[in-house]
Amino acid sequence: MTDADVIPREQALASARRALDRARAERDHARAAGRLPAELELACRRLERQRPRPAAHRAAA
Repeated sequence: MTDADVIPREQALASARRALDRARAERDHARAAGRLPAELELACRRLERQRPRPAAHRAAA
């Protein structure tokens, strides 16, 4: 293997993030349009319920 065959780590991670962001956007668009299969919609809802909620902001003392 030569140096030309190696993808720098940062480039690989950026590429993976773009692909994941694109897939999430497509899923969200399909879900908003009601085109997500029922079993996937239920899985999304279950995951959303399990996701930790952001802490409420506390009033300054």
